[in-house]
Amino acid sequence: MQALTVEETIEKNVRTSSRPSELRITDLRVAEIVGAPFTSALIKIYTNQGIVGLGEVRDGASATFALMLKSRLIGENPCDVDRLFRRIKQFGGHGRQGGGVSAIEIALWDLAGKAYGVPIYQMLGGKFRDKVRVYCDTDADKPSGTLTGRRLKERMDLGFTFLKMDLGLMQIADIPGAVVAPAGLLDAYRVSPTRGPVNSIDDRRARNAAYDVHNVRHPFSGLHFTEKGIDLLEQYIHEVREIIGYEVPLAIDHVGHISLQDGIRLARRIEKYVPAWLEDVVPWQYTDQYRQLQQATTVPICTGEDIYLKEGFEPLLKSGGVSVIHPDLLTSGGILETKKLGDAAQDYGVAMAIHMAESPIAAMAAAHVAVATENFMALEYHSVEVEWWDDIVTGLPKPLVKDGFITVPDKPGLGIDDVVDEVISAHLQEGVKGIWLPTDQWDQEYSWDRTWS
Repeated sequence: MQALTVEETIEKNVRTSSRPSELRITDLRVAEIVGAPFTSALIKIYTNQGIVGLGEVRDGASATFALMLKSRLIGENPCDVDRLFRRIKQFGGHGRQGGGVSAIEIALWDLAGKAYGVPIYQMLGGKFRDKVRVYCDTDADKPSGTLTGRRLKERMDLGFTFLKMDLGLMQIADIPGAVVAPAGLLDAYRVSPTRGPVNSIDDRRARNAAYDVHNVRHPFSGLHFTEKGIDLLEQYIHEVREIIGYEVPLAIDHVGHISLQDGIRLARRIEKYVPAWLEDVVPWQYTDQYRQLQQATTVPICTGEDIYLKEGFEPLLKSGGVSVIHPDLLTSGGILETKKLGDAAQDYGVAMAIHMAESPIAAMAAAHVAVATENFMALEYHSVEVEWWDDIVTGLPKPLVKDGFITVPDKPGLGIDDVVDEVISAHLQEGVKGIWLPTDQWDQEYSWDRTWS
């Protein structure tokens, strides 16, 4: 067979209906959904060549975080991913505030991959693995470890080889003598801030009050586990391990708004059950507390889903306070920033797991980073019971998560052909009137954004 010329190779592999160098962003629109498994906003970035890039705003965040950036992107070449990211990254922040910048960065990579006809992982340097191990996150809302263990065993029967469950305050909050708390505080924690339209000043004040309670950082909550409470939590994980055995890693999350000291007590009590990691024991900002926690226990300590940018992780890495970092691409800054973060963590001997609680768009963005990052451990999957999750997109294998793994297809960009409007329209957030509606009101947004003089 005769070898192709350079020109023929370009013609075959590069989309030449228009040249990538002439690609320009023309529009940005959103679709806000709920139940996959939480709330999130899918985004589309449109171009003058008919190529559309897909991204996603972090679960629980506002679509406004992405829309406010539209005017800073119109007319630009999306293949200039890093330059555009540096232009907009000042508008991101920790937690859900990183959602808009991250969503756009992912969509830019999708466009660049589609324009040049290559998968994103290839643009990151290629693969370390063909399949991405998924850990199955399971809310521990059952009254006993035995019942939760059976639920986790069902996940194992589906092929999952890595598990995570909750273990902490909410398992024992209703048991007399298990938790010391200021009067009324536990009741306040049970009220979650509502989403959607608010119809009165009183409703708005109630939502803001719930927001404030959940925003009190752990050292200031006054919550403590009693010895009885610690006994009950140990019994809970003991019952889980009795059902699932010790062949499968089991990570622990949602300890509750407790103190560093209580975190150390709990970590020491559950060491014998060999947790894969203990997650978010205190707010990530308290670097020295993380150092004290990790030095006090043999349980690997993990945090990171709310940290924005690689430099946000650097104090924790330098402190020795974590054994596993746990970024969410939709907060950390997107695809390239998370790849850089994983490589930085590897220099400190720290593994990287990836938080992900959104649609297949976010899952594929994370999967491309996972195959291209050597110290990757496992990717979160929280939608095992969402029957329509795979149906949100086309072009991917179904089921996308099979036998506990995601296989990243050798397709341009994220590997997704399109989203399915009928599925999205059936699961809109409360108060949302439609999908991919015009966003012209954001076209002229402008400010002198330079952060120095």
